[in-house]
Amino acid sequence: QVQLVESGGGLVQSGGSLRLACAASGLSLHYSAIGWFRQAPGKEREGISCINSKDGTTSYADSVKSRFTISRDEAKNTVYLQMNSLSPEDTAVYYCATRIWFRGCPTLSEYDYWGQGTQVTVSS
Repeated sequence: QVQLVESGGGLVQSGGSLRLACAASGLSLHYSAIGWFRQAPGKEREGISCINSKDGTTSYADSVKSRFTISRDEAKNTVYLQMNSLSPEDTAVYYCATRIWFRGCPTLSEYDYWGQGTQVTVSS
């Protein structure tokens, strides 16, 4: 059974950093695309980053490019999202999702499995 568990969220001041983790079980990261998404109250879920170990693809939304870095540790079957220079606009619930046996980065509707989310709150 595929399961994704996010961790690392919390409260941070503007300009600070957090590192989120997405621990996967029931699948191998080597054959999967992992995406990070976020959803703020009253807003649609937004894709912010993706990594695909199978073909080396990584991608970032313009809103987080140069501030966020996605990485993976296949030995731990975990994907990380390092978030720097955080601002109140980054406040949201952050989710990871996976699509197995996929080339490149899926669109939101193409992900098969989702984690439960972790809250990130950035104070001004």
